[in-house]
Amino acid sequence: MRLFSYDSKFSQIMLKLCYGCYLNLLWFVCSLPVFTIGASTAALYDVTLQIAREEDPPLTSRFFHAFRENFRQATTLWLILLMLGILLGADGYILYHLYKGTTGIVSVICTLGLALIIVAAIAYVIVLIYVFPLVASVKNTNWAMLKNSLLIGIHYLFCTILVFAIHFAMFFAVVAIFTPLIIFGEGLCALLSSYLLGRVIRACSYDPAEENGGDQ
Repeated sequence: MRLFSYDSKFSQIMLKLCYGCYLNLLWFVCSLPVFTIGASTAALYDVTLQIAREEDPPLTSRFFHAFRENFRQATTLWLILLMLGILLGADGYILYHLYKGTTGIVSVICTLGLALIIVAAIAYVIVLIYVFPLVASVKNTNWAMLKNSLLIGIHYLFCTILVFAIHFAMFFAVVAIFTPLIIFGEGLCALLSSYLLGRVIRACSYDPAEENGGDQ
């Protein structure tokens, strides 16, 4: 039957789902030490961006090649973002409890502080969405990666919202609807996101030599 032929839409969708499941397993195993989450995410996007370009990379060998190639920079960026995330979470927790237990001018100050934390958290999420796909796609300094992640995410806000929605939908589905969907997890999210992010990254191609910033 044509429905089950290799070139049919149905077969290609099922193949992509299998790719997502397998890549999710690789990503999860390589992320277990926690400090390697950045490197495994960059490796994941290296593969999924190629799939989105209709290339046919050897999944396992390409994943581990990208993992090794981007390990230093991706790990550095991940540790920076992890520390910033912990700091934002702690500040938000403290300000929220101060806000609940105070009145008058202190309450107003806490409200303004919480507003700033929310803005910073939004910027943080934008950077988190784009930085590892950028690491997988271009060579640049750490500072330029962080800066361009934020600028690209703001400029292509609709794409940013869609990528966030993909991840949120997967999280909601796993937690509230059908837990076994976790087998697709980040692998499928990255694959779906790559069809959006690949176009954005190509549209924003730039010369790394023109960027100023810190060392890699």
